[in-house]
Amino acid sequence: MTQHVQPGAGRNPEERPGFDRRMTRDEINGLPLKRWQGPIHVISEHNQVPPAVARLQAAAVLGFDTETRPSFKKGQYYPPALLQLATGEEVFLFRLACVGLPDPLRDILENSAVIKTGVSLGYDLRELKKMSPFTGQGFVDLGQEAKRIRIKNHGLRGLCAVLLNFRISKSAQTSNWGRKKLTEAQIRYAATDAWAGRELYFALQQTDLN
Repeated sequence: MTQHVQPGAGRNPEERPGFDRRMTRDEINGLPLKRWQGPIHVISEHNQVPPAVARLQAAAVLGFDTETRPSFKKGQYYPPALLQLATGEEVFLFRLACVGLPDPLRDILENSAVIKTGVSLGYDLRELKKMSPFTGQGFVDLGQEAKRIRIKNHGLRGLCAVLLNFRISKSAQTSNWGRKKLTEAQIRYAATDAWAGRELYFALQQTDLN
C-alpha cells in the first residue's frame, strides 16, 4: 500500500511545488522511482475476459489507462493496443488486438457504480469508441480534478510527484505496443500507469478535503 505524503511535506512551507508553481522536471527526477509490484494479468484470449471483468466489477474504484502504438509518419494511424484496469490488489492488461472490446469490457466502461480514473480520458475514450461504440460512465479525469483544486502539474508523472512524492518511469511510452509479445518492461510500465491513476484518485480526494 502506498503511503500518501501530504503536499509540501518536508519542504519550505512558504513554497509548495505543484501548488504555488509548477514542479520542474529536475525536481521530479530527484524523487524516488516507484512501479507496481503486485500481480499483473495479461488478457489475450476471449475466454479470459469474463472472469477478469467479474473481478473488476467487484471493485469500487479502478485505475484506467490505454496504450497505443506510436505513429511516426503523417497519416499513419493505430488503434488502442492495450486497455489497463487496476484494483488495489491486481492489474489487468487487455490486449485489444487479440480480444477486441467485447460486451463484458464495454459493460464495465458503462457501469456508473464503478469509478474509472486516469489522465486525459477524453482521448482514450474517443479512441476506444472507434473500436466499438459505448456510453462511458463513472469516469474521473485526474487532470481536470487537479486543475479544479489549482494544482499546476496535470500529467500522470507530475501528479505522482506532487501528491505521492515519487516518480514513475515513462521510458516505455513510445514503444511498440502492437508487438506480438510484450516485454516485461512494457507490462510493468502499463500496469504502473493504471495503478498510479488509482492511487492519485484517493490522494486528490484527501487533498481536496484539506
